[in-house]
Amino acid sequence: MVDSLKKPGFEEIRPGIKVPARETLLTPRFYTTDFDEMARMDISVNEDELIAILEEFRVDYNRHHFVRDAEFEQSWDHIDGETRKLFVEFLERSCTAEFSGFLLYKELGRRLKDKSPLVAECFNLMSRDEARHAGFLNKALSDFNLSLDLGFLTKSRSYTFFKPKFIFYATYLSEKIGYWRYITIYRHLEAHPEDRVYPIFRFFENWCQDENRHGDFFDAIMKSQPQMLNDWKARLWSRFFLLSVFATMYLNDIQRKDFYACLGLDAREYDIHVIKKTNETAGRVFPLMLDVDNPEFYQRLDICIQNNEKLSAIANSNTPKFLQFFQKLPIYASHGWQLLRLYLMKPIDAVPAQGAAR
Repeated sequence: MVDSLKKPGFEEIRPGIKVPARETLLTPRFYTTDFDEMARMDISVNEDELIAILEEFRVDYNRHHFVRDAEFEQSWDHIDGETRKLFVEFLERSCTAEFSGFLLYKELGRRLKDKSPLVAECFNLMSRDEARHAGFLNKALSDFNLSLDLGFLTKSRSYTFFKPKFIFYATYLSEKIGYWRYITIYRHLEAHPEDRVYPIFRFFENWCQDENRHGDFFDAIMKSQPQMLNDWKARLWSRFFLLSVFATMYLNDIQRKDFYACLGLDAREYDIHVIKKTNETAGRVFPLMLDVDNPEFYQRLDICIQNNEKLSAIANSNTPKFLQFFQKLPIYASHGWQLLRLYLMKPIDAVPAQGAAR
């Protein structure tokens, strides 16, 4: 009985190798793009900034950071039952997201090497960082007697195609929101060390600086392509990606609120803080920000949370599958309506923020 509490069941490909989590709309995605279009980009407008960022990447501030110390060398069986399951899910999701970045950046570095060597080297050095992050997280999984077969993950995952400008929007936000997520957890646990139940969180301060530098690279790339930021289409796409990233994080984290409770965090308050900070950061490059201080923003996301709970209850019921489809239809419609209303909320013009940042 005690054993089953300490080691919640996970499907395994082979002993100790976890079956990857099922792909859903909310799981980390793998991306590919139009490499030829990216190779044709003229970056001369902002080349000096990109060269400066490349020099920072070459310094490799964290080359000695991701080294496990004596605190890891113990049994972690006291993290058991549902808490153990939540930790494994957190580590798996984080590892998958970092590995996704590694694969994309490595392929971009390879494909752009001859046509855009400056950008290619930046991508190669970012892939170095992401590989370290993914490896460190996968090693952490082994403390819970599991790991991911990253080679299997490479072959088994479906890849989402995004045009280069969409890759830039999405990865910029992913890196910047990653920074705010990590630094917020780090600062909370620095103030409340009694809540730091596992040593990986001690590494988050330096770790999030990698995320920040990566985000700065995508900021500089987008500024080298003014058409990605300065027309009406850029305003629409900025709204879309801001909402997509914020809504995905919020729905995921509230669903896993017990994990954050283990760290002494309220998942909703944590997400509101991270969203606010990421929104402000994005306003330095995007033409607009979302009105995340409007109470309606979270009220509508909370309805989406309730919808997800209803969908889960239907899926876990004994109702025949064909009837479940019809039960879910009005919930899907409500979901779509809430997200549409959020997208149509009046945004905040970020031009003054851009001017102030300069």
